[in-house]
Amino acid sequence: MGIDLGGTKTEVAVLADDGQIVFRQRQATPKDDYTAILDTIQALVDEAIAQTGIARPQAIGCGIPGCLDPDTHKVRGASTLVLNGQPFQSDLAQRLHCRVPMQNDANCLAVSEATDGAGQGSSMVFAAILGTGCGGGIAFQGKAWTGRHAIAGEWGHNPLPWPTLDELQVSACWCGQVGCLETWISGTGFASDHALMYGGELSALQITEQMRRGDSHAIQSFDRYLNRLGRALAQVINLLDPDCIVLGGGMSNVDEIYPAIQTHIGRYTFSKTVRTPVRKALHGDSSGVRGAAWLAR
Repeated sequence: MGIDLGGTKTEVAVLADDGQIVFRQRQATPKDDYTAILDTIQALVDEAIAQTGIARPQAIGCGIPGCLDPDTHKVRGASTLVLNGQPFQSDLAQRLHCRVPMQNDANCLAVSEATDGAGQGSSMVFAAILGTGCGGGIAFQGKAWTGRHAIAGEWGHNPLPWPTLDELQVSACWCGQVGCLETWISGTGFASDHALMYGGELSALQITEQMRRGDSHAIQSFDRYLNRLGRALAQVINLLDPDCIVLGGGMSNVDEIYPAIQTHIGRYTFSKTVRTPVRKALHGDSSGVRGAAWLAR
């Protein structure tokens, strides 16, 4: 069983031994109320046990939009701000009466796709979540690579590389730094950039639909997005040289990204013969909860 705690939805899933999902349910995340988040997860888990008839698991994996501090074991760096500073892992374990292995949600995506997804067979998989926020995770030999301080893969809070002068004049990210990738290549960042250039309040999906209909402003916004994503992924390749890059989150469903992104990456990588495959997550928006479930295996 796995839990995927996101900024907008909380999901629980039960997997069979072969990875098939036998139960899956989600609810809106009460992102501003810590106790309500615990209540929501507890209710979802109880429902999963009741509906499937399984015994209460000895462990339930959980993906979160942040990480656990190795020293305090409290949540740190979560975009769902009410989690920060909370002993979420121990609180959840008490509620669920079992162990709760916990990882960053992008690490869960990486583990899922490295196990039996778009990165299957790859020694190192870098996974990027391009959704409401922007995050990265690393799976090495099928396991989450967290690093000494549990911040390995915190790609979304590195600055946009090779910025133009215009890209230096930006508002601060919620984390307090300026120029974070999250403010540029998340779905939210894509929409904000379009609004800044042309006005209006279109969502990332609406801009994409206009781009497909040939709207010149939407096409220009998407071209800027591709170039920024290419720069960001080139930096990953220069540092890690992964066997495969997998994209998840809402922007990963924009199929026009994939035939075009290699050209943008190749403009910025140190080696000009880079052939790193960039693939859409095979398991789509269920990949995070599947990776969380694999944590408990």
